[in-house]
Amino acid sequence: MRFYSRKLIKPGDLNARNTLFGGALLHWIDEEAGIYAMTKLDSKEVVTKYISEIDFVSSAKQGEVIEIGLGFNAIGRTSISFSCEVRNIFTKQSIIKIENIVFVNVDENGKPKAHGKNLNNIALIKY
Repeated sequence: MRFYSRKLIKPGDLNARNTLFGGALLHWIDEEAGIYAMTKLDSKEVVTKYISEIDFVSSAKQGEVIEIGLGFNAIGRTSISFSCEVRNIFTKQSIIKIENIVFVNVDENGKPKAHGKNLNNIALIKY
């Protein structure tokens, strides 16, 4: 798992308990994983297809910094999938774990479209 981006927890990111709002975190994860999928597939035409069970392990408070990590799972003819972990950057305490996030490359009509990548040429693309 490689950690790519960091977020500072601000007042607008909090829930009624004054901890990180899960919806904000899921938004950041989907955005970061989508960008990662675009870079790996060399396509801006990717959409989120599936997110597996989400395990909220702990939370974060205002002023803390989190980092979003992604790991490559698999590649299909039209899809690519990753795992994700979000953790506190300083304590390394896990906040959330997601085993599988799947993105699909689509055409102009939103239908799955082959991306032409495989395990050999996807490893060459840097993020």
